[in-house]
Amino acid sequence: MTSRGSARVVPLRPGDGEPEASSSVVPLPVRKAERRAPSGGLLDFLRRRLSGDYEIDEFGFDQEFTEAVLIPLLRPLYERWFRVSAHGVEHIPGEGGALLVSNHSGVVPIDAVMTAFAVHDEHPEHRFLRMLGADLVFDTPVLGSLARKSGQTLACHPDAERLLREGELVGVWPEGYKGVGKPFSARYKLQRFGRGGFVSAALRTGAPIIPCAVVGAEEIYPKIGDIKPLARLLRLPYFPVTPFFPLLGPLGTVPLPTKWHIEFGEPIPTDGYAEGAEDDQMLVLTLTDRVRESIQDMLYRRLARRRGIFTG
Repeated sequence: MTSRGSARVVPLRPGDGEPEASSSVVPLPVRKAERRAPSGGLLDFLRRRLSGDYEIDEFGFDQEFTEAVLIPLLRPLYERWFRVSAHGVEHIPGEGGALLVSNHSGVVPIDAVMTAFAVHDEHPEHRFLRMLGADLVFDTPVLGSLARKSGQTLACHPDAERLLREGELVGVWPEGYKGVGKPFSARYKLQRFGRGGFVSAALRTGAPIIPCAVVGAEEIYPKIGDIKPLARLLRLPYFPVTPFFPLLGPLGTVPLPTKWHIEFGEPIPTDGYAEGAEDDQMLVLTLTDRVRESIQDMLYRRLARRRGIFTG
């Protein structure tokens, strides 16, 4: 992984958790406590950018850029537009690896970005959520580069396990496109979680699983249709039709200012199982169903207390 100028790639810390020789996963950097903390004002930040005197890890994560540029840009959206309320932040560990598993919705996956922002801004340790994204994210110009800089990486087992072993907080949205692109009539009904690959990664690393439920994102772009021929032409999983898009053109891309709640549930431990538990398909499916049911229950409870879509 390279960057502009003479940006330094932080090397792997010697020790346990080395990938197997056949693994294609690039090494991770030293832990956060050992990274250089951003310092100085805007002029110092710009000087380091122009001279290349900044650090990235070998997944492309640029901590200084994320804290100085991306997070301030997202804060008005989080605090003023969606007025997000975070609950259960104390269930996120202050250190060590953990796997955050959430529902997915909203046509455009803004919910993942807001969840990562909630973890960083609401948690006392200001942890970064290393999100696992689909190929489409990294194949999209500009978006792919920003995703890398903000700490995202491709949704694959080796990357997820490597991050977890190095004590990172990893986020996964197992519904994928089935969740984010589901019709408005199916709102807050979880789609299939696949074969439980995220559970296998947690079992293999002993990382706890933290269920997460997001209420409010389903209504930002009410999807009432899908133009499939246009989606195929553009190589997209769907081309949404909402009450405002494409009828109102660019104006229809503005998300509705719904009131959001993000709830982090109690961790589900995975470190008490015997070695090789990740190969027990029945156990993997059982834990997958447990995580899914936990998220669905949180969604129903939160919806039962909601006064309105825009008032919360």
